[in-house]
Parts: sequence; structure tokens; C-alpha cells
Amino acid sequence: MKINKIAVSLIAAGVMASPLAYATNGMNLEGYGPVASAMGGASMAYDNGTAAVMNNPATLGLMSEGSRADIALGILAPSITSNYTGMPSADSSATAFYMPAMGYAHKSGKMTYGVGVFSQGGMGTEYDASSFLAAGSGKEVRSEVGVGRFIVPLAYQVDDKITVAGSLEFVWAGMDLKMALSGAQFGDMVAGLGGTQTYGTVSGSMANTLVGAFTVPQAMCGGVPCLSTMNWARVDFSDNGDFTGQAKGNGGAFKLGGTYKVNPQLTLGATYHSKTALGDLTTSGAEMSMNVVGPATGGVATTIPVTGSITVKDFQWPQTIGFGAAYQASDKLLLVADYKNIGWKNVMKDFKVTFTANAVQTNPNAVGFGLGGQVVDMTMIQNWEDQNVFEIGGAYKMDDALTLRAGINVANNPVPDKYMNPLFPAIGENHVSLGAGYVISSASSVDFSYVQMLTKTATATGTPLSVDFGGYSAQIMYSHRY
Repeated sequence: MKINKIAVSLIAAGVMASPLAYATNGMNLEGYGPVASAMGGASMAYDNGTAAVMNNPATLGLMSEGSRADIALGILAPSITSNYTGMPSADSSATAFYMPAMGYAHKSGKMTYGVGVFSQGGMGTEYDASSFLAAGSGKEVRSEVGVGRFIVPLAYQVDDKITVAGSLEFVWAGMDLKMALSGAQFGDMVAGLGGTQTYGTVSGSMANTLVGAFTVPQAMCGGVPCLSTMNWARVDFSDNGDFTGQAKGNGGAFKLGGTYKVNPQLTLGATYHSKTALGDLTTSGAEMSMNVVGPATGGVATTIPVTGSITVKDFQWPQTIGFGAAYQASDKLLLVADYKNIGWKNVMKDFKVTFTANAVQTNPNAVGFGLGGQVVDMTMIQNWEDQNVFEIGGAYKMDDALTLRAGINVANNPVPDKYMNPLFPAIGENHVSLGAGYVISSASSVDFSYVQMLTKTATATGTPLSVDFGGYSAQIMYSHRY
């Protein structure tokens, strides 16, 4: 099977330029491609272009005979504010992210095949060094998680009613994290320091060394523990880029899909997206640091930086099951509705990170406490819930050139209030969307969508901490048929 030079150029550009994305159905985009996203994300049972490789690959079989190439650009503009009673609010400065998508498909007889590159989704924030989230460390706080896919689909039209399809996918992921914990938060994660471990755990040889420094009298410190207070602790690994993450990993996944034409007006569709099989995300450019006070520091608050490597363990994207319908009510009016179940519960139980200190440390305090080569295992409890997403929309053909679209996207918040974290505020629920398509000629067209996320506020259980999450997204796509 041949893919022409135009398609190859588009895909190569997409692989090089697909950035980390920020999303609103948990960590998923509320819709892939401007045709679907303008109609609430519904996409299971009608031709929505090469975005089918992210939605239901079987809808590729509904396209007209021949080839098409799509190139799209999206902007995601989250608006996130974190609040803590008695302190100034912290606004995330991560407010605009641009992401391209490219696809190519060719239909010949009963077969449709192609290739595509899309950003799957993600989440992220960035807070100022002076915000309460910096815990007094004087450094910015940042998170960035993103997943992209290189997808090869194949659809087969069994008969006039049934089309089946599947795709094989190369998946890559990137992550940045600049996270600060107050001394009390860190201590609560360490059993040896009397922590309740309600929100997570910290263990490993470095944690044991710190427990000893805080609890065991040492002759070198005058017969008392060498440390008395921890002001804050940090984990830092970030390349500060919008297109990559410092910790990287890759793997695979697949999709299956089908459509069934009940009659000339009504088409049904269904799809299954597998859970990813990603390797651990790793980087050697990481640092853990802590600000401590005690006899060992002469009673002066002292920061101890420890350089090393990070492994983010078993970070995966969930399976998705979806089905829907498209009803051609008239020559002008198309109505669509989908349901999706996204399996966050299976993949977002815990966020697990292992930090391994370099054997050779340059900071004298890190050397003095013997932290070289030691390990910290950190687990943050997530306990996300599965997400049910309902997508309803419609398209009205004003004339041969212009089509108007609108829709709604409604989902439950998958993040439990108990474990809501301002660095990972994937709490969006309700969205309204609109868009349009314009046929320039028999060979080319442009589609546009705008999605407004209605602001959702979540409060961490039993705390004065809350997050307001809103914003919008928009996509524009140029399509060429030949």
C-alpha cells in the first residue's frame, strides 16, 4: 500500500511537533477533530475525517472513494485558580497551548487505510514561586503531562451495512514536575516520622536516613538528633518545554471499531480503545531538595539539594469503550449522540515515583548525611473514578458551502475531592460547543470548532483548599481531497 509524498510530509511534521496537551474529560480532550468537537465530541457513527483514528476508526470506511489529507491546529486555554483560605489565590500561568494534528486516509473499494498523528491529552499547571503552593521554597511549581499517538488504521466494508476497523498505535508520553511539599505534608507521608500516610507514602533508604536524623540522638550533634525541623521538600524534573517532558517513555496500544447502517437515515457505531502498554517514564536530570533546621545546620535553615534520576512507574492511559448513533433527519440536518466510559480507575490509583540519588554528590550537606546512592519511593494516592461521558450534537447544512454545528459534552468529575491536587486538576464536567464547516471547492474545505468549559470548583475534603477550573479550546482544520 502506497502513501504519497504529501501524506508522508504531513505525518513527519506531526511526529516532530505534537506537543503535550491539556484536556477536559479527565485527561482526554473533549473531542478530537473540529467536526466532532463542535458537536460535543460525538463521533462514533458518521464521517468526521481522519480524526476517526482517535474516535472510531471504522468511520473511515464512510468516506468517499479516493484520498484525503487533513492538517489541524488546536489551542487549549485552561483557566485555573487555586485557593487557600487566608492566603492570596494562585492563578496558573499555563493558559495557552498549541497542538497540531495530521492525518491521511485512502479508500479503494472495500478497504480504507491511512496514518495519523494526534495528541491524546494530558494536564498541567504552573504557579508562581511566591504562591502558597511553593510552600516557601521560593521556586515555581509546575506540572505537565502529555501523551501523543502515531496511528496506522485499516477499515474494511463487509457489506452495504457493516464496516469494521482496527488500528495499531505507537504511543509516547512526557512528564514534567516541580512539586513542593510543606514539612508537615512530607512528614505525614513518612511512617517513621509519625505520619498518617492518608494521602501517600514516602519510603526507601533516603527516607530512613532522614528518619534517623530527626529521631535518633547522634554524638556528632551533641547527643541529640541532628535535625529538628523540615520547612519544605521538593521534587524537580522539567525541561520547561511545551513539546516534550523531561521524563519520557513510549509503548503501544490498539483500537477496534465498527459501524452498522440500520437504514439510509440511521447509523450506529461502537469502539474499543485498549489500555496503553507504556514503559516507565525516566530521566537522569532530576533533583530532590529539602530545607531543614537543626544542630547539624547550626540552627540555620539550610537547603540540601540531591541530584539523581527519576522513574515514574506504570503510568498508563486507560481503556475507553464508546458507542453512538448518527441520524440524518433530512438533507440538511444531522443529529448525533455518543456515550463513552473511560477507565481511569484502573490506571489512576496511585502516582508512583522513585528517585535514585547519584552516587557522587556535590553539595557538602548531601555528602555529610550520606545521601549519595540512596533511594526515595514516593506514592501519591489518586483513586480516580471511571468517567461516563455523554456527547450530543447536531449539524445543519445552510447551503452547499456552509454547515453549522453545535453540541454539549457532560461528564462526571473523575477526581475524588479527598485527593484533589492543584497540580493535577482534571476536574472538568460540562462543556458547550459550536463550530462551522465551509467547502472552498470540490477538493478543499475548512472546519472550525470552539468549546467552552463551564467553570468547575472542587474543594479538597476537610481542607481550606479549592480549585476553580474553566477555560476553552478551539480547533481549525484544512482538508484536501484528491
